[in-house]
Amino acid sequence: MSISILDFEKPIAEIAEKIEALQLAAVDNPELLPQIDKLKTEKLALTKKVYSKLSTWEKVQVARHPNRPHTLDFIERIFDEFEELHGDRQFADDASLVGGLAKLEGAPVMIIGHEKGRDTDEKVKRNFGMPQPEGYRKAKRLMLLAEQFNMPVITFIDTAGAYPGVEGEERGQSEAIARNLAVMSTLKTKILVVITGEGGSGGALALGVGDHISILEYGTYSVASPEACASIVWRESAKAPEAAEAMKVGASDLKKIGIVDEIITEPIGGAHQDYDSISSNIKSSLLTNIAELSKFSEEDLLNRRYQRLLKIGS
Repeated sequence: MSISILDFEKPIAEIAEKIEALQLAAVDNPELLPQIDKLKTEKLALTKKVYSKLSTWEKVQVARHPNRPHTLDFIERIFDEFEELHGDRQFADDASLVGGLAKLEGAPVMIIGHEKGRDTDEKVKRNFGMPQPEGYRKAKRLMLLAEQFNMPVITFIDTAGAYPGVEGEERGQSEAIARNLAVMSTLKTKILVVITGEGGSGGALALGVGDHISILEYGTYSVASPEACASIVWRESAKAPEAAEAMKVGASDLKKIGIVDEIITEPIGGAHQDYDSISSNIKSSLLTNIAELSKFSEEDLLNRRYQRLLKIGS
């Protein structure tokens, strides 16, 4: 995987390059090891400092980081025996939205999540993580299947939004998203939502109704992208940083107004620095909250989900 560097990460990357060069030289010159240790300490301190002062717009950039882990990365590290299920049984299989059965510490669960892909070919195949109507209908099919067997549904959200093409509108995009919202509102099993990257518009909301909503520390969740908001309000997409701030798309603001229930801490420097560490944090959150939700009866669970929605923003 090629390493991408954000603008505010460049000073950190410069120290990392020095460390790498010294490590190569230290093979023949062990006296350089103390200098390497000193640089590693400086790099860690600088990373902590930079990431503790990120603006909302910089957090949006981290949420979109090309090296950020995706749904399939989390499935590989958190779950066992994943068996992907395909198709909506009406039109096609949408590769931008993956789903299937798996086990979490031995217990069966249903996983559904956006997948953006890595290299160019895979990104095109997966439509850059922007589902078409058949993707949402596949998700609905899997949710109803999970309900039949009383399996918890776990969704991973990471999308710029639903695909804004003519084809999607022709095949009933808005109806497919609305149907998912209705199904998730009354689904008779536990639903846990994890926003891992950017949660954009209805494309994210179609997987976003649940009993417990968590978001990674540098994840975002918004009704539209900051660029779209800036184009609408100021007719100038360059004002996206101001829009991001005003829209309160960051995790801490979302927690304050009750849209999310939990912020999952990321490794120093973001989730893209350590896939195993962030996967472990997500797994701990899932296990804790599945156990907590298991205390509620079906009727109480549905009522709690309804009341949770009513309290947003209050």
